[in-house]
Amino acid sequence: MTQTTDVSPPAGATGPLPGPRRTRVHRAWFVAAVTFVTIIGAAAFRSLPGLLIDPLHEDFGWSRGTIGAAVSVNLALYGLTAPFAAALMDRFGIRRVVAVALTVIALGSGLTVWMTAAWQLLLCWGLLVGLGSGSMALAFAATVTNRWFTERRGLVSGILTAASASGQLVFLPLLSWMITHHDWRPAAVTVSLAALAVVPFVWLLLRDHPADVGLTPYGATEFVPKPAPVRGAAGRAVRVLLSAARTGPFWLLAGTFAICGASTNGLVQTHFVPAAHDHGMPVTAAASLLAVIGVFDVVGTIASGWFTDRFEPRRLLAVYYALRGVSLLFLPMLLAPTVHPPMLFFIVFYGLDWVATVPPTLALCRERYGEDSAIVFGWVLASHQVGAALVAFLGGVARDVFGSYDVVWYASGALCAAAALMALVIRRRPAPPLTVPATA
Repeated sequence: MTQTTDVSPPAGATGPLPGPRRTRVHRAWFVAAVTFVTIIGAAAFRSLPGLLIDPLHEDFGWSRGTIGAAVSVNLALYGLTAPFAAALMDRFGIRRVVAVALTVIALGSGLTVWMTAAWQLLLCWGLLVGLGSGSMALAFAATVTNRWFTERRGLVSGILTAASASGQLVFLPLLSWMITHHDWRPAAVTVSLAALAVVPFVWLLLRDHPADVGLTPYGATEFVPKPAPVRGAAGRAVRVLLSAARTGPFWLLAGTFAICGASTNGLVQTHFVPAAHDHGMPVTAAASLLAVIGVFDVVGTIASGWFTDRFEPRRLLAVYYALRGVSLLFLPMLLAPTVHPPMLFFIVFYGLDWVATVPPTLALCRERYGEDSAIVFGWVLASHQVGAALVAFLGGVARDVFGSYDVVWYASGALCAAAALMALVIRRRPAPPLTVPATA
């Protein structure tokens, strides 16, 4: 992690030249640490939807399909906002965009305390929290990784992706205890306060680019000037989408990531707690199992980042999706009133694979789309959340219609098998042709 930075100014630069600096630990790792803490603090809102389904159903009499619709709006906006957020970070800077996003999350979560109708749940939790969380999506981690690192990108993207799981680990047991012993409203207020508490860290400690502090990116040998603000953020995000949509790998990446979202955020994170409760398991026990998923997700995602730096990303994705599909097919047989060893094995196994797909997917986006990779990944993430939104809604409808979630588990397992095959079809980017110098 140590690096000596010989800062060379860009051509045509004027003014005093920054001298070489030796930093024991490169500043990029501090920026990554602040980003990690920020995502953890914002992860409280990712922990709450699955815990709210039964309390809101009992409190207001709303159907699970109605509550699932609000969660699906949240998940869809979480994804659809991401590519525009990446472009806004290029225009206004990371600090400003993330600070505003955290404030919007706090506002949306806090207002749910006074809601009395289902449309207010759609507005507060669906619209406001969805828009705010979308700006705090994985495009944030991708932007930080691309700007501050030229080496160890797979490892860093894995660590930052694991931050969301770490936040789930921190908040799930606390929020489930609040809901069980008090009410869902204190849990919503806790989410709001957690988002607000992170804002000062972002504003005071986060920096937009290594050039802001006179450093090269970690692993770089030459000075990288800070790019000028890119105007027309929305237009750029759309142009990048139209360009990427003309390529086959984009649709394969988007399709596999849609299935990833359907089988994690949309299915397990939203419906595992009520499904386990249907089988007699206490809510606190089911929430604790999700927290354990968060523990092993950290290990699995960081390991996946390490593997991505060393192995072919397409094959990693195929293995991850295949194993996830097999585990989902066994889940209906494992749900019971108590926690038993086979269920713990599923939790550990699924946790290791939860978002291990992110580092190889991000690596493939970077390989295929270069400087636009963060925005392209934002659109791929949008498909992830659209898939999650569909299953969050359809899972609630399936529970209302069939009286259980079994059909949803089996269908998701089959989709994961399809995703494994799709990952293998993604073609590698061809190597550039050798340049042969002309002879006189």
